[in-house]
Amino acid sequence: MSDTHLKLESKTLYNYQKNAIESILKKIDELPGYYNLLYQLPTGGGKTVIFSEIARKFIKKTNKKVIILTHRVELYKQTSAMLTEFKVPNKVINSQVKELPDQDDYMCFVAMVETLNNRLKEEKIELSNIGLIIIDEAHYNSFRKLFKYFESCFILGVTATPLSSNIETPLKDIYHELLVGESIPSLIEAGFLSAAIPHTYNVGLTALRVGMNGDYTVKSSEELYVNQLMQSKLLNAYEQCAKETKTLIFNNGIRTSWYVYETFKEAGYKVRNLDSTVAKQERKEILTWFKETPGAILTSVGILTTGFDEPTIETIIMNRATKSLALYFQMIGRGSRVLSNKKTFKLIDLGNNIARFGPWTANINWQQIFRSPNYFLENLANDEDLERNFTYQMPDEVRVQFKKSKSVAFNIKKEYDLVTSNGLKSKTVLDNSINQHVQICIENSEDVYDALTLMKLLNDDITHRVKQYSYCIIKNTKNYVKWLEDDYKRQLRTKISQAID
Repeated sequence: MSDTHLKLESKTLYNYQKNAIESILKKIDELPGYYNLLYQLPTGGGKTVIFSEIARKFIKKTNKKVIILTHRVELYKQTSAMLTEFKVPNKVINSQVKELPDQDDYMCFVAMVETLNNRLKEEKIELSNIGLIIIDEAHYNSFRKLFKYFESCFILGVTATPLSSNIETPLKDIYHELLVGESIPSLIEAGFLSAAIPHTYNVGLTALRVGMNGDYTVKSSEELYVNQLMQSKLLNAYEQCAKETKTLIFNNGIRTSWYVYETFKEAGYKVRNLDSTVAKQERKEILTWFKETPGAILTSVGILTTGFDEPTIETIIMNRATKSLALYFQMIGRGSRVLSNKKTFKLIDLGNNIARFGPWTANINWQQIFRSPNYFLENLANDEDLERNFTYQMPDEVRVQFKKSKSVAFNIKKEYDLVTSNGLKSKTVLDNSINQHVQICIENSEDVYDALTLMKLLNDDITHRVKQYSYCIIKNTKNYVKWLEDDYKRQLRTKISQAID
């Protein structure tokens, strides 16, 4: 790493972190105690390091106490350990802590948001001489309920993505100002983050449903991702791009994760499953196994998106779609930690997430997102628009079965323009597509049975072509598209039989 750094007894601060600390402390000095400041820094940039040093310096200068709020067990443990490294004695307020008889012995407290809220409501805890509240993962909306208890304090929120988890309460209504830290490209260039090597696979997502939280529902996601075609696509993507690398897979449901586990286990790979139902001791054993096992595959649900740091990860697979910008960056960030022998990591996207949000390394105007979150969300490409721009590429293992054909591609949009410009019926497009499929099946077969077997390998291609045609004629209801696809396959089967007989 080229950046010079400042040594703090047992902990090192890099220049960009030191600059952020100085900027934030200056704001705290200059602004009133009831000011709310939000600080943004990418996952892996060291937010915990930064606010731990801020806490140390604030306590030393003001002799006032600091509370650091987290929403996950993993985060409060990580935060408490970091504060200890910075020589800041701290008291954790978790579910086991009912009262604080030793409050005067500490200047810094690390609290779970729900626990602290309950204790304050119950009047079991009365915190005094508090000057600074630091909120980790501040884009989560659950912290807001505590603000009324600390109206005279300076509040510092830190997040990688300054976009509220609840669209009804944007962060601009909670924080007075956003301070933007280093960008992902600059951290990669300086050697602080690994660079992602992306591999994207088009996935039809229009069957997914969006829930009350604004993201895809687990139920609709599992209906798609437990499908055998999607399981095969996942396994093929891994084998094509990431075979024998240490891989973390993110799913949107426990059932999906177990399907993934069985798929990789049956294929002979070293794989474990981790979800919220796994007991604490077993979770610890699984994570130790993952850390120590070369080429290990860990399929997971939710719990490893925050508070999990494993630098040896070589591949991230997003085996899910999300509409959450925060989750998008959190998932990818799990692979971005650097090691002396790791400057890059593989990123496999099976949810059209890169197409939806843009590349992980894209320069994002966080100030605009902070000020106008609705504008950002309303201008995200929807699934139908994304699918309109799909270009089907036959997988290598399927293409080899059609090796006698010079080309297997067929551009529905181009064919539609040609057909309609010649005054022909739009249905001619599908007729021509069927004829091309008949041709490549016949020229790669010895008899009708071989040809019909090859036809089964064209399912994804057929689905893609029918969907593209439905967009062209602006008639794409679910029932109509299914009828078109079934009719396409019936005609293809008939024409293959007739052509060979």
